[in-house]
Amino acid sequence: MMAPRRRPSMGRQKIEIRRIESQEARQVCFSKRRAGLFKKASELSILCGADVAAVVFSPAGKAFSFGHPSVESIIDRFLAAAASSSSSSSSPPPGAINGAVSELNRQYGELRAQLDAEKARRERVDGAMEKEREARSPAAAWMDAEVGAMGQHDLLAFGAALADVQVAVAARAEQLLQEALLAGTRSRSSRQITATGGGFFFDLSAGMISGVESSLLGFGGGHAFFGNGTTF
Repeated sequence: MMAPRRRPSMGRQKIEIRRIESQEARQVCFSKRRAGLFKKASELSILCGADVAAVVFSPAGKAFSFGHPSVESIIDRFLAAAASSSSSSSSPPPGAINGAVSELNRQYGELRAQLDAEKARRERVDGAMEKEREARSPAAAWMDAEVGAMGQHDLLAFGAALADVQVAVAARAEQLLQEALLAGTRSRSSRQITATGGGFFFDLSAGMISGVESSLLGFGGGHAFFGNGTTF
C-alpha cells in the first residue's frame, strides 16, 4: 500500500509591510506585535542588564508601556541628559565671555573719555563767550543775575550798571530822534516839535513822531529823559 502524497509546501514567504485595511485584523496584529515588542525589551533588559523603556499608543489612543526598572525613571534620565546637552552646547566658553566683557569695558572707557572731553570743551567755550560778553558791555555781566539773591554790594553795583545802560539808551535814542528830525519833510499831517536844549524848531510827519515816541515811552516808565535835559 502506497503512502499518501504530501501537498507541496510554498515555503516561508515574506510578508509585505503595509497598513492593514481591516480594523479587526489591525487590532489583532497590534496586540500580538505589542506583546512581542515588550517581550524583546524584557529579554534585552535581562540578558544585557540594560535599562529599557517602551511606550506604545494603540490606534484608539490607549497607552501601553514597559520599563525596567520603571518607565518614569528611564524617561526622567532621558530628559535630564537632553537638557544638560542643550545647555552645554548653547553656553559659550568662559574665554569667550571674558573677551566680550573686556571689549565692552574698553568701548565704555572710550565713550566716557569722549564725553568728558566734550564737557570740558563746552565749559571752555561758555567761559570764553562770557568773557567776551562782559568785555563788550560791563552791564552784560548782570543779564542773568538773580536780584533776590544779591547782597547790598551787588545791588549797588547792579544799580550802577543799569544807570549806565539807561544813559547809553537815552543817548542813542536822542541820536536817532535828531537824525529823524533832520530827514523829515513837511506834509499836511505834520506837527511842530520843539527841542528846548537847542532852541530851534523842526517839522516832522505825525507818523514818524508817533513811532519815535512809542519807542521812547517804552523806556523809563512812560517818559524819555535825554542827556541834554530834553523830556518827551
